[in-house]
Amino acid sequence: MFEEANQQAIEKIRSAQPLLVDLKPAGKVISRMSKNTILHAGPPIKWERMCGPLRGAVYGALMYEELAESLKEAEELIENGEILFAPCHEYDSVGPMAGVISVSMPVFVVKNEENGNLSYSSMNEGLGKVLRFGAYSEGVIRHLKWMEMELGPSLELAIKRSGGINLKKIISQALHMGDECHNRNVAATSLFEREIMPLLIETSLETKVTSRIAKFFAENDHFFLNLSMAACKAMMDAAHGIENCTVITAMSRNGTEFGIRVSGLGDRWFTAPAPTAKGLYFPGYGPADANPDLGDSSITETRGIGGFAMAAAPAIVKFVGGTLADAVSYTKEMMTITVSKDYNFTIPALNFEGIPMGIDLFKVLNTGILPIINTGIAHKKPGVGQIGAGIVRAPMECFKKALKALVEKA
Repeated sequence: MFEEANQQAIEKIRSAQPLLVDLKPAGKVISRMSKNTILHAGPPIKWERMCGPLRGAVYGALMYEELAESLKEAEELIENGEILFAPCHEYDSVGPMAGVISVSMPVFVVKNEENGNLSYSSMNEGLGKVLRFGAYSEGVIRHLKWMEMELGPSLELAIKRSGGINLKKIISQALHMGDECHNRNVAATSLFEREIMPLLIETSLETKVTSRIAKFFAENDHFFLNLSMAACKAMMDAAHGIENCTVITAMSRNGTEFGIRVSGLGDRWFTAPAPTAKGLYFPGYGPADANPDLGDSSITETRGIGGFAMAAAPAIVKFVGGTLADAVSYTKEMMTITVSKDYNFTIPALNFEGIPMGIDLFKVLNTGILPIINTGIAHKKPGVGQIGAGIVRAPMECFKKALKALVEKA
């Protein structure tokens, strides 16, 4: 019965058609969002247990929303119980690193044309001292305001003119051009620019506005990451909630805990302490400065790209560490814990093999092989930002807890 359910999930994932259809303030498209709602990456967590980067991003979001003018005012709001915290995943959305989404932030709207479900993600701010890594300086807030007031409305006009941008096609092409669409998005961002820039020009925006947007794209190779995440979320959600299915439909972390969701076990989270990535650090930083792993971006690995497709992106090892042989080995290893391969997304270096698809709870437990994730590394203190990038494995305890729940349900 498990095999039949898993095959049903695989067909849902394989046939999914994620299209970028809109861009709107979160409060206008994400149901149940309110002025005092703050969505975050990973499984549910209370303020008392939040890590430094997540706290920093919350501070920044509250000041960006003009709910607080200082850290003191932000903390008073939180301590008085006036802020509702919830996982992005539970609101059909995803956010990288701290993953914070507040009501005014523009979010991409992605529709799975095959299944009808929607997903949402924030826009990528760029690298360095940015909100998603826990920075909340005046410059960070000013940049977010520009994204809300100029970048967002401009892209919204262009996206509507497109009739829907095929994200699956972009990901497929990018894998042939050296990306794995998690920590390397050079090709995917360029492909997205090729689609969006002519549409932006057609909207008759002022030249200086178009120029600022083009410059932002040119300086932000990671812009496509959030689109990749939303596409993967839309594809994986199509396979969620299938009775007796042991396919993992979400892996995520909040900097304190790592959590997974299993298709046949509903919306329950199975958690364990978040591991710390091993990788390369920016000058002046090291492992002692690192926060445990965080972010919803591991939805890419859940779908079979990112760390699962590192064989397609040999240059990624210069960013996260390791060798070309390691990258190839990771992809081959992940094929042993997945249900199938997806030839919609192929890897040239592996003779155009399809990517690993559908992490199987039983296969992880039987082999002892844990899903691999490539990831950014945030400083453990709020306000500092990104300090490196590396590799991490999902903790086995999550999968053991899921198995126990499956047995209890039987």
